[in-house]
Amino acid sequence: MFNHVNGQNLAIKAKVPKARIIFDTDMGPDYDDIGAIAVLHALASKGECEILATVASDGHPSIAPAIQLFNEYFKRSDLPVGIPGPDAPNFPSGNNWNDMMLDHFHQQSLKQRKYFKAVDVYREILAKEKDNSVTIVTVGFLSNISELLKSGPDQFSKLTGLALVLKKVKNWVAMAGAFPEGREFNIDRDAAASYYAINNFPKPILFSGFEIGDKILTGGMVAKQGSADNPIAWGYTYNLKTYLGKEEQNRQSWDQTAVLCAIRDPKKYFYVNGPGKFELDKEGNNSWNPDINASHYFLSHKFPYHKIADVLDKLMLTTPR
Repeated sequence: MFNHVNGQNLAIKAKVPKARIIFDTDMGPDYDDIGAIAVLHALASKGECEILATVASDGHPSIAPAIQLFNEYFKRSDLPVGIPGPDAPNFPSGNNWNDMMLDHFHQQSLKQRKYFKAVDVYREILAKEKDNSVTIVTVGFLSNISELLKSGPDQFSKLTGLALVLKKVKNWVAMAGAFPEGREFNIDRDAAASYYAINNFPKPILFSGFEIGDKILTGGMVAKQGSADNPIAWGYTYNLKTYLGKEEQNRQSWDQTAVLCAIRDPKKYFYVNGPGKFELDKEGNNSWNPDINASHYFLSHKFPYHKIADVLDKLMLTTPR
């Protein structure tokens, strides 16, 4: 899965197929999601991936419109945007940056738009894709993954959600958990969904844990150098000043690392540990078990933090062609 064969490098480099990505984000309550969607669109613009859909795992009414605004800025306004089911977490950021951004760019009308159900987006896209071809990237709650796995046959596919994932998905990369043990926000805010999703997902999972992005600080560069019409720059400028009630120079990069490692070879930037098993209790506490092969993997730091921050900052500065 992660580009090694029996611990040896391949002598002949085959052409790596372009990653085909479904991006699943809470787009808040923190704001590293802004950086994550910027990195996603930047890599798509470089021809390194194709974005199939962008779905929300937070049910607050400002989340999907914020995703749509970013997609439109990057000239991908036709990308499907999905919203989660009624049981998903539903809250904005403390400083309400999503709504403030919609106001600033005169896009409150995006709230009136009809958005697809995330589970329908997943099922329709997966049904059309080639076998073993889709990478799912989650940088938020696991509510949509749980609902997908529980879904039954419908107009899009005769397969159950579990069978559809088994057939069509290549792997899942998740900003989730803490290693070797801990309790992390994306997992415990919807602990029941997390427990079901991780214990039933039939393909390999790569985790970028809390301790990865917590040490990689980005965002100040795009805040200073981005143009006035760039919602990425606006989002970082506004949040660096207001999110904590005191001004920050940069922000942690939890979500960007998952996107980077879903599209590029993660071993270029981090050590990839595993296989093992991400063990999770029903309250949201997790630990790593290296003695069971559940096709789970996790990242650990290889380089000084600024090296990865530099990569992410440059990608986050990418503007639409």
